[in-house]
Amino acid sequence: MATQEMQPEIEPTTIFRHAYAVYPPMAMLAGMQLDLFTPLKDGPMTASALADALHIRSEKLRPLLYALVHAELLRIEGDRFANTREADVYLVRGRPAYMGSVHELYSDLWATALKTAHSIRAGAPQVKHDFTMMSDDDLGTFFRGQHAGARAMGRQLARTYGFDCSRSLLDVGGGSGGLAIAACQCCPHLSATIIELPRVAPITRSFVREANLTDRVQVLAGDILERAPEGQFDLAVLRSLIQVLGPSEARGAIHNVGQAIHPGGVIFIVGHVLKDNRLSPAPAVGMNLIFLNLYDQGQAHTEGEHRIWLTEAGFSEIDFQYGAARAGASIVVARKAK
Repeated sequence: MATQEMQPEIEPTTIFRHAYAVYPPMAMLAGMQLDLFTPLKDGPMTASALADALHIRSEKLRPLLYALVHAELLRIEGDRFANTREADVYLVRGRPAYMGSVHELYSDLWATALKTAHSIRAGAPQVKHDFTMMSDDDLGTFFRGQHAGARAMGRQLARTYGFDCSRSLLDVGGGSGGLAIAACQCCPHLSATIIELPRVAPITRSFVREANLTDRVQVLAGDILERAPEGQFDLAVLRSLIQVLGPSEARGAIHNVGQAIHPGGVIFIVGHVLKDNRLSPAPAVGMNLIFLNLYDQGQAHTEGEHRIWLTEAGFSEIDFQYGAARAGASIVVARKAK
């Protein structure tokens, strides 16, 4: 007599939860790409009216609108759709806090995550980010996606840590320059120097010119891994930099930055940092999957590693503020010994 196959006693609950959790983010990304939140700035619209405003077919748009309601980015009022308060603040083009352009970055990151198994099998990043090899268009896309977040971080640091009491800021690997630009806009007596790779520096300068801050924001082409920047600064910010480097490079970058900071000056490391058990914070654990696809050795390094590198570079009063930055990133603050 044939033996009946035994059914497992446990349901695949966690597997299904993860499988279906991807759809709200995909709906958000599509909404950003279509810029559908902007026409809703003046009030609720029917699917047909919104489709007309976007020059697309309403029967194709309608499923996305309901998915965005489910994703808590739209509200539904009868047969009309409206932005949630959060979407109205951050996803309407032209608003001061607009971050809808970040869809370019999310598209890049999420496509990258799909290569994780391939990178692990190959033992090398399969979607390597090499700024020296990327085309001008790819570089522009990358830094446009980063710009809104960089500006928001500049405002947050300036207001939270009293940048208006300082005169000089060093922004290391500043990318679009958004952080330095926003900090200087918040603090009229602050001047900034951005150091970027020679391949990126012209793009950085274009963002600075667009902000009309060429008199207060200087862009230098250079590599922080090769030498300390010229001059002495009250403040230094390393945003999304340490995590793209291997341990020895990270140590060298922090050492070189330390040489350019006045005694008593402050360094801010903004990015993903792991607690020493490597199990939290969750965003850092997740972003390590991205980093292994992008960089040869880059990763979210641990608190203990950061403490060692900062102490060796002459810093003390080291404070870790987990999740204090946007997207779950952390802020490390340390002071140069006098």
